[in-house]
Amino acid sequence: MDSKAKLILHPVRMKIVQTLIGGKELNVGQMAERLTNVPQATLYRHLNKLLDAGIIKVIKENQIRGTVEKIYALADHQVASKEEMENLSKDEQLHLFLTFMTYLLGQYEQYLNQDEFDLYRDGVLFREAIVYLSDEEYNEFLTGLTKLMKSIMGNEPSKDRSERHIATIVIPEAKH
Repeated sequence: MDSKAKLILHPVRMKIVQTLIGGKELNVGQMAERLTNVPQATLYRHLNKLLDAGIIKVIKENQIRGTVEKIYALADHQVASKEEMENLSKDEQLHLFLTFMTYLLGQYEQYLNQDEFDLYRDGVLFREAIVYLSDEEYNEFLTGLTKLMKSIMGNEPSKDRSERHIATIVIPEAKH
C-alpha cells in the first residue's frame, strides 16, 4: 500500500502537514520552531518524501546570502482523495486506522512521560458520545465542526498558547 494517506500517517510527516494546514506558507526554520522535537536533518528527509509524493510543494525560492530558502505549502489537491480511500482493502483500511491510533497513543505517552503533568489543568480530554443524527443533521454538525476547527487552526504559536492535539474519529454503528 503506497497511498498518500499511509505516507502522511508517519508521526513526523503528519506534524509537517499539520503545520501547513490553513494555507500556511513556511520555510524550514519556521517549521522547526513549531516542531521542536524534530531534528533538522529528519525534518528535511520527511519534507523531501512529502514533496516527492506531491503532498506539499515549494511555492517560493528566496535567495539569501548565497543559499536558497524554500517556502513550502500544501499542494492544492486533497491529501487522500475519496477515490484513493475507497480503493483500499479492508486490511489496508484497518492498517491506516491502527497507524493513526498508534500515533495518538504515542502523543499521549509523550505527554505522560513529562516530569510533571496535570490532566485537568492541561485540558486532557478523551471521550465517546453516541449521537443519533439524520444525514442532514450529521452534515450540519460536520460543517459546524469544520468551521470551528478552521477558526483556531490559524493561531500562531506564542508563549500564551499551549500546543494541543485534537483528533476526530467518527465511526458509524455497523448495520445488522
